[in-house]
Amino acid sequence: MARVLVAEDDPSVRAFVVSALTMKGYEVVAEEDGGLAAETIDAEGGRFDLMLSDIKMPVMDGIALALHVGASYPDVTILLMTGFADQRERAHGLDALIYDVIAKPFTLADLLAKVDDALAGRPVEVVSLARQSL
Repeated sequence: MARVLVAEDDPSVRAFVVSALTMKGYEVVAEEDGGLAAETIDAEGGRFDLMLSDIKMPVMDGIALALHVGASYPDVTILLMTGFADQRERAHGLDALIYDVIAKPFTLADLLAKVDDALAGRPVEVVSLARQSL
């Protein structure tokens, strides 16, 4: 099964994500900030299938982490998550580097579906802003 690196500074969100992914059968390594996640992926030589990272974190944010991982380990699929619309917009400049951004709060089903899609390389479903506001 796939190996997933999770970078999330909120302990309750991190625990939820780790529990969900572990129950699905993924091997999960979790860190509480981007700096630790960068150290972990470097120590592991990039041997992860997916990195799931919050965007807004202390030490190193998810954007900087995505840039590091994308440059050093281009085979790792990058999925970002955020609860802040302005942070989501920051990630749009990384379209070639990241798979997608999942908005918080998300359900268990939404999280697992997005992770499965990212690992399978399925095209991202583009939802128009007009449809989102309905």
